Amino acid sequence: MHALLVRAGVTINKKRVRRLWREEGLAIKPKASRKVRTGASIPMQAEYADHVWTYDFVFDQTLAGITLKILTLTDEFTRQSLALRVAESFTSLEVKRVLQDVVAQRGAPGFIRSDNGSEFIAHDLGIWLALQDIGTRFIEPGKPWQNGYAESFHSRLRAECLNQEVFYSAKHAQVLLDDWRDFYNARRPHSSLGYRTPDEFAEQSRGRPKAPFAETPPQMWPSDRPLGKKRKLMLYP
Repeated sequence: MHALLVRAGVTINKKRVRRLWREEGLAIKPKASRKVRTGASIPMQAEYADHVWTYDFVFDQTLAGITLKILTLTDEFTRQSLALRVAESFTSLEVKRVLQDVVAQRGAPGFIRSDNGSEFIAHDLGIWLALQDIGTRFIEPGKPWQNGYAESFHSRLRAECLNQEVFYSAKHAQVLLDDWRDFYNARRPHSSLGYRTPDEFAEQSRGRPKAPFAETPPQMWPSDRPLGKKRKLMLYP
């Protein structure tokens, strides 16, 4: 909130914003930290824009109690929300159409990460991804923290949009989600991006050299990969 006020031209101390925030009862109790087992595998990290995308589903409902299924697609490096599509149900073909639309506008990513939901492991979607030369990374069952960027995005989507709005239909929800996505990408600063918006960070990161990435089979995690030879340190007089 302090970052938004500063961007709007308001001169105010961060501590004052925090005090007012608490006095108005707006402070959110932090979630208890999740303890990760020692030695747990850490999935591959995105090293540049369009290196790794992640997609997943989050659920909500209309005022009449109809369940809504929301497909989220995010760039893990820039944190940009690439798609937010809502419907009462999704098939793998519909997921593929969303990907086709985004790839047509942005180009294909190197990899895409997801859980093992039926829509993401479908045979037809897998063939299309292979034809587009998009690698797949599936998190291990029961370990959602391996898809941490999607989980983080969902928590913000839930707190800032889903819990604040009343949806009358899937079409109404789509309009509100599109508005929130525009705000999230273009006007919402992120502390992890140095209080820049995802669009600003993506623009500033263009032209940077892409870090090399050694291809590994989809089922291998960093802790399972063989260690490379250490470079010898050469000392000169």
